[in-house]
Amino acid sequence: MAEIRRRIASRALTVGEKLPSIRRFAGLMGVSPSTVVEAYDRLVAEGLIRARPGSGFFVAGTVAAPPPVEAPPPDREVDPFWVSRQSLDSAPGMLRPGCGWLPADWMPTAAIRRALRGLGRTGDAVLTDYGASRGAPALRRLLVRQFAGEGLDVAPDQVLLTASGTQAFDLVCRLLLQPGDAVLVDDPCYFNYLAVLRANRARIVSVPHTPAGPDLSRFAEALATHRPRLYVTNAALHNPTGATLSPHTAHRLLMLAAAHDLTVVEDEIFADFEPEPSPRLAALDGLARVVRIGSFSKTLSASIRCGYIAARPDLIEPLVDLQVATHFGGPGPLAAEIVLATLSDGSYRKHLAGLRSRLARRRREVAGALAGLGVRPWIEPRGGFYLWCHLPEARDAAAVAQAALRQGVVLAPGNAFSLARSAAAMMRFNVAQTGPQALAVLAQALAAPDPGPAG
Repeated sequence: MAEIRRRIASRALTVGEKLPSIRRFAGLMGVSPSTVVEAYDRLVAEGLIRARPGSGFFVAGTVAAPPPVEAPPPDREVDPFWVSRQSLDSAPGMLRPGCGWLPADWMPTAAIRRALRGLGRTGDAVLTDYGASRGAPALRRLLVRQFAGEGLDVAPDQVLLTASGTQAFDLVCRLLLQPGDAVLVDDPCYFNYLAVLRANRARIVSVPHTPAGPDLSRFAEALATHRPRLYVTNAALHNPTGATLSPHTAHRLLMLAAAHDLTVVEDEIFADFEPEPSPRLAALDGLARVVRIGSFSKTLSASIRCGYIAARPDLIEPLVDLQVATHFGGPGPLAAEIVLATLSDGSYRKHLAGLRSRLARRRREVAGALAGLGVRPWIEPRGGFYLWCHLPEARDAAAVAQAALRQGVVLAPGNAFSLARSAAAMMRFNVAQTGPQALAVLAQALAAPDPGPAG
Protein backbone atom coordinates (compact mmCIF):
# COMPACT_ATOMS: atom_id res chain seq x y z
CA MET A 1 0.00 0.00 0.00
CA ALA A 2 2.81 2.37 0.87
CA GLU A 3 4.56 1.61 -2.43
CA ILE A 4 1.41 2.34 -4.47
CA ARG A 5 0.90 5.58 -2.56
CA ARG A 6 4.54 6.50 -3.20
CA ARG A 7 4.22 5.83 -6.94
CA ILE A 8 1.05 7.94 -7.17
CA ALA A 9 2.58 10.79 -5.16
CA SER A 10 5.73 10.79 -7.36
CA ARG A 11 3.58 10.56 -10.55
CA ALA A 12 5.12 7.24 -11.50
CA LEU A 13 1.47 6.22 -11.66
CA THR A 14 -0.98 8.80 -12.95
CA VAL A 15 -4.75 9.12 -12.87
CA GLY A 16 -6.43 6.42 -14.96
CA GLU A 17 -3.25 4.33 -15.33
CA LYS A 18 -3.47 0.61 -14.74
CA LEU A 19 -1.64 -0.86 -11.74
CA PRO A 20 0.62 -3.90 -12.09
CA SER A 21 -1.25 -7.19 -12.09
CA ILE A 22 -1.58 -8.96 -8.76
CA ARG A 23 0.85 -11.73 -9.69
CA ARG A 24 3.42 -9.33 -11.18
CA PHE A 25 3.32 -6.94 -8.23
CA ALA A 26 3.60 -9.84 -5.79
CA GLY A 27 6.82 -10.86 -7.55
CA LEU A 28 8.17 -7.30 -7.51
CA MET A 29 7.47 -6.85 -3.80
CA GLY A 30 8.46 -10.37 -2.74
CA VAL A 31 5.10 -11.09 -1.10
CA SER A 32 2.29 -13.55 -1.74
CA PRO A 33 -0.50 -12.72 -4.25
CA SER A 34 -3.03 -12.78 -1.37
CA THR A 35 -1.11 -9.94 0.30
CA VAL A 36 -1.38 -7.85 -2.87
CA VAL A 37 -5.09 -8.66 -3.15
CA GLU A 38 -5.65 -7.37 0.38
CA ALA A 39 -3.55 -4.26 -0.27
CA TYR A 40 -5.45 -3.45 -3.47
CA ASP A 41 -8.80 -4.04 -1.75
CA ARG A 42 -7.88 -1.66 1.05
CA LEU A 43 -6.76 1.00 -1.43
CA VAL A 44 -10.07 0.62 -3.26
CA ALA A 45 -11.88 1.13 0.07
CA GLU A 46 -9.83 4.30 0.59
CA GLY A 47 -10.83 5.54 -2.86
CA LEU A 48 -7.23 5.81 -4.05
CA ILE A 49 -7.65 3.16 -6.76
CA ARG A 50 -10.68 1.54 -8.41
CA ALA A 51 -11.35 -1.94 -9.71
CA ARG A 52 -12.68 -2.76 -13.18
CA PRO A 53 -13.97 -6.35 -13.27
CA GLY A 54 -12.03 -8.34 -15.86
CA SER A 55 -9.59 -5.47 -16.49
CA GLY A 56 -7.65 -4.91 -13.27
CA PHE A 57 -7.02 -1.99 -10.94
CA PHE A 58 -6.58 1.66 -11.98
CA VAL A 59 -5.48 4.88 -10.28
CA ALA A 60 -8.55 6.86 -9.23
CA GLY A 61 -6.58 10.00 -8.45
CA THR A 62 -5.31 11.41 -5.20
CA VAL A 63 -7.97 11.68 -2.51
CA ALA A 64 -8.07 14.84 -0.48
CA ALA A 65 -7.74 14.33 3.23
CA PRO A 66 -11.09 14.71 4.98
CA PRO A 67 -11.56 18.10 6.58
CA PRO A 68 -10.82 18.19 10.29
CA VAL A 69 -13.78 18.05 12.64
CA GLU A 70 -14.73 21.59 13.46
CA ALA A 71 -15.52 22.45 17.05
CA PRO A 72 -17.80 25.43 17.59
CA PRO A 73 -15.91 28.73 17.44
CA PRO A 74 -14.68 29.81 20.87
CA ASP A 75 -16.63 33.08 20.66
CA ARG A 76 -20.07 31.46 20.20
CA GLU A 77 -22.50 31.49 23.11
CA VAL A 78 -21.23 29.34 25.98
CA ASP A 79 -24.17 26.97 26.42
CA PRO A 80 -24.52 23.20 27.04
CA PHE A 81 -23.63 22.42 23.43
CA TRP A 82 -20.48 24.57 23.67
CA VAL A 83 -19.07 22.38 26.46
CA SER A 84 -20.19 19.11 24.85
CA ARG A 85 -18.85 19.89 21.40
CA GLN A 86 -15.56 21.34 22.62
CA SER A 87 -14.98 18.15 24.64
CA LEU A 88 -16.09 15.73 21.91
CA ASP A 89 -14.43 17.49 18.96
CA SER A 90 -11.19 18.59 20.59
CA ALA A 91 -8.09 18.00 18.51
CA PRO A 92 -5.52 15.39 19.60
CA GLY A 93 -3.33 16.80 22.32
CA MET A 94 -5.91 19.20 23.71
CA LEU A 95 -6.36 19.16 27.46
CA ARG A 96 -9.92 18.61 28.73
CA PRO A 97 -10.50 19.44 32.41
CA GLY A 98 -14.06 20.32 31.41
CA CYS A 99 -15.00 16.94 29.93
CA GLY A 100 -17.16 14.36 31.67
CA TRP A 101 -15.15 11.13 31.44
CA LEU A 102 -11.97 9.57 32.73
CA PRO A 103 -8.72 9.28 30.72
CA ALA A 104 -8.10 6.02 28.87
CA ASP A 105 -5.36 4.90 31.26
CA TRP A 106 -7.84 5.04 34.17
CA MET A 107 -10.22 2.57 32.50
CA PRO A 108 -10.25 -1.28 32.59
CA THR A 109 -8.85 -1.68 29.11
CA ALA A 110 -7.26 -5.07 29.84
CA ALA A 111 -10.66 -6.49 30.83
CA ILE A 112 -12.26 -4.91 27.76
CA ARG A 113 -9.62 -6.50 25.52
CA ARG A 114 -10.31 -9.90 27.11
CA ALA A 115 -14.00 -9.40 26.40
CA LEU A 116 -13.26 -8.47 22.80
CA ARG A 117 -11.14 -11.59 22.33
CA GLY A 118 -13.99 -13.64 23.76
CA LEU A 119 -16.31 -12.29 21.07
CA GLY A 120 -14.19 -14.12 18.51
CA ARG A 121 -15.52 -17.37 19.98
CA THR A 122 -19.16 -16.33 20.18
CA GLY A 123 -21.96 -17.36 17.86
CA ASP A 124 -22.49 -15.64 14.54
CA ALA A 125 -25.83 -14.17 15.68
CA VAL A 126 -24.07 -11.93 18.22
CA LEU A 127 -21.89 -10.57 15.43
CA THR A 128 -24.70 -9.93 12.94
CA ASP A 129 -28.19 -9.78 14.46
CA TYR A 130 -30.31 -7.17 16.16
CA GLY A 131 -30.68 -7.66 19.87
CA ALA A 132 -33.80 -8.56 21.85
CA SER A 133 -36.31 -5.75 22.32
CA ARG A 134 -35.45 -5.44 26.03
CA GLY A 135 -31.74 -6.08 25.54
CA ALA A 136 -29.54 -9.03 26.45
CA PRO A 137 -31.27 -11.13 29.16
CA ALA A 138 -27.99 -12.09 30.86
CA LEU A 139 -26.95 -8.46 31.34
CA ARG A 140 -30.41 -7.54 32.64
CA ARG A 141 -30.22 -10.39 35.16
CA LEU A 142 -26.81 -9.17 36.31
CA LEU A 143 -28.21 -5.67 36.87
CA VAL A 144 -31.14 -7.10 38.82
CA ARG A 145 -28.68 -8.90 41.14
CA GLN A 146 -26.79 -5.65 41.67
CA PHE A 147 -30.00 -3.78 42.45
CA ALA A 148 -30.99 -6.47 44.97
CA GLY A 149 -27.75 -5.80 46.83
CA GLU A 150 -28.99 -2.30 47.67
CA GLY A 151 -32.51 -3.40 48.60
CA LEU A 152 -34.22 -2.74 45.26
CA ASP A 153 -36.28 -5.78 44.29
CA VAL A 154 -37.07 -5.80 40.56
CA ALA A 155 -37.67 -8.48 37.93
CA PRO A 156 -35.51 -8.74 34.80
CA ASP A 157 -38.52 -7.72 32.70
CA GLN A 158 -38.52 -4.38 34.56
CA VAL A 159 -35.10 -3.54 33.11
CA LEU A 160 -34.73 -2.17 29.60
CA LEU A 161 -31.27 -1.85 28.05
CA THR A 162 -30.75 1.28 25.95
CA ALA A 163 -28.08 2.61 23.64
CA SER A 164 -26.83 5.06 26.32
CA GLY A 165 -27.81 6.86 29.49
CA THR A 166 -28.77 9.89 27.41
CA GLN A 167 -31.04 7.75 25.26
CA ALA A 168 -32.59 6.30 28.42
CA PHE A 169 -33.52 9.80 29.60
CA ASP A 170 -34.76 10.79 26.16
CA LEU A 171 -37.03 7.72 25.97
CA VAL A 172 -38.55 8.54 29.37
CA CYS A 173 -39.15 12.13 28.24
CA ARG A 174 -40.72 11.01 24.97
CA LEU A 175 -43.07 8.67 26.81
CA LEU A 176 -44.16 10.88 29.69
CA LEU A 177 -44.02 14.43 28.34
CA GLN A 178 -46.15 16.46 26.01
CA PRO A 179 -44.86 19.74 24.53
CA GLY A 180 -45.13 22.44 27.17
CA ASP A 181 -45.15 20.09 30.17
CA ALA A 182 -43.10 21.35 33.08
CA VAL A 183 -40.01 19.46 34.25
CA LEU A 184 -38.02 20.23 37.41
CA VAL A 185 -34.23 20.20 37.31
CA ASP A 186 -31.59 21.07 39.86
CA ASP A 187 -29.76 24.35 39.54
CA PRO A 188 -27.03 23.61 38.64
CA CYS A 189 -27.60 20.28 36.87
CA TYR A 190 -25.96 18.12 34.20
CA PHE A 191 -26.10 20.37 31.16
CA ASN A 192 -27.29 17.69 28.74
CA TYR A 193 -30.52 17.28 30.73
CA LEU A 194 -31.33 20.80 29.57
CA ALA A 195 -30.49 19.94 25.96
CA VAL A 196 -32.64 16.79 25.96
CA LEU A 197 -35.57 18.55 27.63
CA ARG A 198 -35.44 21.38 25.13
CA ALA A 199 -35.37 18.85 22.29
CA ASN A 200 -38.57 17.40 23.80
CA ARG A 201 -40.08 20.91 24.01
CA ALA A 202 -40.50 20.75 27.77
CA ARG A 203 -40.97 23.81 29.99
CA ILE A 204 -37.94 23.64 32.28
CA VAL A 205 -38.12 24.90 35.87
CA SER A 206 -35.05 24.92 38.10
CA VAL A 207 -34.72 24.53 41.87
CA PRO A 208 -31.54 25.55 43.74
CA HIS A 209 -29.39 22.60 44.78
CA THR A 210 -27.84 22.41 48.24
CA PRO A 211 -25.15 20.09 49.67
CA ALA A 212 -28.00 17.83 50.92
CA GLY A 213 -30.10 17.85 47.73
CA PRO A 214 -32.71 20.20 46.27
CA ASP A 215 -33.87 23.16 48.37
CA LEU A 216 -37.05 21.56 49.73
CA SER A 217 -38.99 24.79 50.31
CA ARG A 218 -38.32 25.92 46.74
CA PHE A 219 -39.04 22.37 45.52
CA ALA A 220 -42.46 22.37 47.18
CA GLU A 221 -43.18 25.84 45.85
CA ALA A 222 -42.28 24.78 42.30
CA LEU A 223 -44.55 21.72 42.56
CA ALA A 224 -47.50 23.83 43.62
CA THR A 225 -46.88 26.59 41.06
CA HIS A 226 -45.83 24.65 37.94
CA ARG A 227 -47.33 21.15 38.44
CA PRO A 228 -44.37 19.42 36.74
CA ARG A 229 -44.59 15.91 35.29
CA LEU A 230 -40.95 14.98 35.98
CA TYR A 231 -37.99 15.76 38.21
CA VAL A 232 -34.53 14.56 37.14
CA THR A 233 -31.50 14.37 39.43
CA ASN A 234 -28.37 12.50 40.49
CA ALA A 235 -28.98 11.34 44.06
CA ALA A 236 -25.47 9.88 44.31
CA LEU A 237 -22.61 12.31 43.58
CA HIS A 238 -24.63 15.01 41.89
CA ASN A 239 -23.31 16.41 38.61
CA PRO A 240 -21.77 19.01 38.66
CA THR A 241 -21.64 19.72 42.40
CA GLY A 242 -20.62 16.33 43.82
CA ALA A 243 -23.31 16.67 46.52
CA THR A 244 -25.03 13.66 48.07
CA LEU A 245 -28.73 13.43 48.89
CA SER A 246 -29.37 13.32 52.64
CA PRO A 247 -31.82 10.80 54.18
CA HIS A 248 -34.13 13.59 55.37
CA THR A 249 -34.19 15.25 51.95
CA ALA A 250 -34.78 11.92 50.19
CA HIS A 251 -37.73 11.08 52.46
CA ARG A 252 -39.32 14.52 52.15
CA LEU A 253 -38.76 14.60 48.38
CA LEU A 254 -40.62 11.32 47.89
CA MET A 255 -43.51 12.49 50.07
CA LEU A 256 -43.83 15.63 47.94
CA ALA A 257 -43.65 13.56 44.75
CA ALA A 258 -46.51 11.36 45.94
CA ALA A 259 -48.62 14.35 46.96
CA HIS A 260 -48.17 16.06 43.59
CA ASP A 261 -48.22 13.03 41.24
CA LEU A 262 -44.60 13.64 40.24
CA THR A 263 -42.35 11.08 38.53
CA VAL A 264 -38.70 11.21 39.60
CA VAL A 265 -35.94 10.20 37.18
CA GLU A 266 -32.89 9.15 39.21
CA ASP A 267 -29.68 9.02 37.18
CA GLU A 268 -27.28 6.55 38.81
CA ILE A 269 -24.34 7.04 36.48
CA PHE A 270 -21.92 8.06 39.26
CA ALA A 271 -23.17 5.72 41.99
CA ASP A 272 -20.25 3.27 41.76
CA PHE A 273 -17.82 6.04 42.70
CA GLU A 274 -19.30 6.40 46.20
CA PRO A 275 -17.16 4.92 49.00
CA GLU A 276 -20.38 3.93 50.81
CA PRO A 277 -23.88 3.98 49.28
CA SER A 278 -26.00 7.02 50.06
CA PRO A 279 -29.84 6.98 50.10
CA ARG A 280 -31.29 5.82 46.79
CA LEU A 281 -34.66 7.19 45.76
CA ALA A 282 -35.42 4.10 43.68
CA ALA A 283 -34.74 1.75 46.60
CA LEU A 284 -36.69 3.88 49.11
CA ASP A 285 -39.62 4.17 46.71
CA GLY A 286 -39.56 0.65 45.22
CA LEU A 287 -39.92 2.17 41.73
CA ALA A 288 -43.46 3.32 42.50
CA ARG A 289 -42.75 6.91 41.41
CA VAL A 290 -39.05 6.67 40.59
CA VAL A 291 -37.52 5.65 37.27
CA ARG A 292 -33.88 4.64 37.51
CA ILE A 293 -31.55 5.26 34.57
CA GLY A 294 -27.82 4.72 34.19
CA SER A 295 -24.97 3.63 31.96
CA PHE A 296 -21.41 2.31 32.08
CA SER A 297 -19.63 5.17 30.31
CA LYS A 298 -17.94 6.56 33.45
CA THR A 299 -16.57 3.36 35.00
CA LEU A 300 -16.17 1.06 31.97
CA SER A 301 -15.99 2.84 28.61
CA ALA A 302 -17.63 5.81 26.90
CA SER A 303 -16.97 4.05 23.60
CA ILE A 304 -19.16 1.02 24.42
CA ARG A 305 -22.61 2.59 24.29
CA CYS A 306 -24.98 0.85 26.67
CA GLY A 307 -27.43 2.20 29.23
CA TYR A 308 -30.53 1.03 31.05
CA ILE A 309 -33.92 1.96 32.51
CA ALA A 310 -35.49 0.28 35.54
CA ALA A 311 -39.16 1.11 36.14
CA ARG A 312 -42.63 -0.22 36.85
CA PRO A 313 -43.91 -2.80 34.34
CA ASP A 314 -46.62 -0.43 33.07
CA LEU A 315 -43.88 2.04 32.08
CA ILE A 316 -41.41 -0.50 30.75
CA GLU A 317 -43.84 -1.99 28.22
CA PRO A 318 -44.47 1.29 26.30
CA LEU A 319 -40.79 2.20 26.66
CA VAL A 320 -39.87 -1.04 24.89
CA ASP A 321 -42.25 -0.17 22.06
CA LEU A 322 -40.91 3.36 21.88
CA GLN A 323 -37.33 2.15 21.66
CA VAL A 324 -38.26 -0.30 18.91
CA ALA A 325 -40.01 2.53 17.04
CA THR A 326 -37.12 5.00 17.32
CA HIS A 327 -34.03 2.76 17.40
CA PHE A 328 -35.28 -0.74 16.48
CA GLY A 329 -33.97 -2.02 19.75
CA GLY A 330 -31.39 -0.90 22.26
CA PRO A 331 -27.66 -1.57 22.36
CA GLY A 332 -26.45 -4.13 19.85
CA PRO A 333 -25.52 -7.59 21.12
CA LEU A 334 -21.83 -6.74 20.67
CA ALA A 335 -21.98 -3.84 23.14
CA ALA A 336 -24.09 -5.82 25.61
CA GLU A 337 -21.75 -8.82 25.48
CA ILE A 338 -18.69 -6.64 26.09
CA VAL A 339 -20.36 -4.95 29.07
CA LEU A 340 -21.54 -8.27 30.50
CA ALA A 341 -18.14 -9.94 30.12
CA THR A 342 -16.33 -6.98 31.69
CA LEU A 343 -18.72 -6.58 34.62
CA SER A 344 -18.51 -10.33 35.23
CA ASP A 345 -14.71 -10.28 35.13
CA GLY A 346 -13.25 -10.84 38.58
CA SER A 347 -11.02 -7.80 38.08
CA TYR A 348 -13.88 -5.30 37.72
CA ARG A 349 -14.58 -5.00 41.46
CA LYS A 350 -10.87 -4.33 42.05
CA HIS A 351 -10.94 -1.78 39.23
CA LEU A 352 -13.73 0.14 40.99
CA ALA A 353 -11.95 0.01 44.34
CA GLY A 354 -8.77 1.25 42.71
CA LEU A 355 -10.65 4.06 40.97
CA ARG A 356 -12.18 5.25 44.23
CA SER A 357 -8.80 5.34 45.98
CA ARG A 358 -7.04 6.98 43.05
CA LEU A 359 -9.75 9.63 42.70
CA ALA A 360 -9.68 10.41 46.43
CA ARG A 361 -5.96 11.22 46.14
CA ARG A 362 -6.47 13.14 42.93
CA ARG A 363 -9.29 15.26 44.37
CA ARG A 364 -7.03 16.31 47.25
CA GLU A 365 -4.14 17.11 44.90
CA VAL A 366 -6.21 19.13 42.46
CA ALA A 367 -8.11 20.94 45.22
CA GLY A 368 -4.76 21.97 46.73
CA ALA A 369 -3.42 23.17 43.38
CA LEU A 370 -6.62 25.10 42.66
CA ALA A 371 -6.49 26.70 46.11
CA GLY A 372 -3.11 28.15 45.14
CA LEU A 373 -4.90 29.94 42.29
CA GLY A 374 -7.68 31.21 44.55
CA VAL A 375 -10.17 28.66 43.21
CA ARG A 376 -12.31 27.15 46.03
CA PRO A 377 -14.51 24.01 45.89
CA TRP A 378 -18.17 24.53 46.77
CA ILE A 379 -18.09 21.34 48.87
CA GLU A 380 -15.70 18.43 49.40
CA PRO A 381 -17.40 15.53 47.56
CA ARG A 382 -17.52 12.03 49.05
CA GLY A 383 -16.36 10.55 45.76
CA GLY A 384 -16.30 10.94 42.01
CA PHE A 385 -14.13 13.06 39.76
CA TYR A 386 -15.77 16.48 39.81
CA LEU A 387 -14.98 19.60 41.81
CA TRP A 388 -17.54 22.40 41.55
CA CYS A 389 -15.59 25.55 42.27
CA HIS A 390 -15.83 29.29 42.89
CA LEU A 391 -13.44 31.33 40.76
CA PRO A 392 -11.50 34.09 42.53
CA GLU A 393 -12.89 37.60 42.58
CA ALA A 394 -16.11 36.36 40.96
CA ARG A 395 -14.33 36.03 37.62
CA ASP A 396 -16.59 35.30 34.65
CA ALA A 397 -16.13 31.58 34.01
CA ALA A 398 -17.24 31.75 30.37
CA ALA A 399 -14.59 34.36 29.57
CA VAL A 400 -11.95 32.29 31.39
CA ALA A 401 -13.01 29.19 29.44
CA GLN A 402 -12.78 31.00 26.12
CA ALA A 403 -9.31 32.32 26.97
CA ALA A 404 -8.16 28.83 27.97
CA LEU A 405 -9.60 27.31 24.78
CA ARG A 406 -7.36 29.56 22.70
CA GLN A 407 -4.44 27.83 24.44
CA GLY A 408 -5.77 24.31 23.84
CA VAL A 409 -7.58 23.69 27.14
CA VAL A 410 -11.31 22.84 27.35
CA LEU A 411 -13.01 24.04 30.55
CA ALA A 412 -16.63 23.77 31.77
CA PRO A 413 -18.00 27.18 32.87
CA GLY A 414 -20.76 27.25 35.44
CA ASN A 415 -23.65 28.80 33.55
CA ALA A 416 -23.66 25.89 31.09
CA PHE A 417 -25.11 23.93 34.05
CA SER A 418 -27.47 26.62 35.34
CA LEU A 419 -30.90 27.29 33.87
CA ALA A 420 -31.16 30.39 36.07
CA ARG A 421 -27.73 31.60 34.85
CA SER A 422 -26.73 31.92 38.50
CA ALA A 423 -23.31 30.22 38.22
CA ALA A 424 -21.34 32.79 36.20
CA ALA A 425 -18.39 32.63 38.61
CA MET A 426 -18.43 28.82 39.00
CA MET A 427 -16.55 26.13 37.08
CA ARG A 428 -16.59 22.32 37.08
CA PHE A 429 -13.22 20.56 37.04
CA ASN A 430 -12.64 16.90 36.17
CA VAL A 431 -9.78 16.10 38.54
CA ALA A 432 -8.57 13.13 36.48
CA GLN A 433 -8.14 15.42 33.46
CA THR A 434 -6.66 18.39 35.36
CA GLY A 435 -2.88 18.14 35.19
CA PRO A 436 -0.05 20.65 35.65
CA GLN A 437 -0.20 21.97 32.08
CA ALA A 438 -3.94 22.64 32.29
CA LEU A 439 -3.46 24.34 35.66
CA ALA A 440 -0.76 26.56 34.17
CA VAL A 441 -3.11 27.66 31.38
CA LEU A 442 -5.88 28.26 33.94
CA ALA A 443 -3.50 30.42 35.97
CA GLN A 444 -2.73 32.53 32.89
CA ALA A 445 -6.41 32.90 32.04
CA LEU A 446 -7.20 33.99 35.61
CA ALA A 447 -4.32 36.45 35.63
CA ALA A 448 -5.52 38.19 32.48
CA PRO A 449 -7.78 41.26 32.83
CA ASP A 450 -11.43 40.29 33.21
CA PRO A 451 -13.16 41.27 29.95
CA GLY A 452 -16.62 41.05 31.51
CA PRO A 453 -19.38 38.55 30.88
CA ALA A 454 -18.92 36.29 27.85
CA GLY A 455 -21.66 34.88 25.65
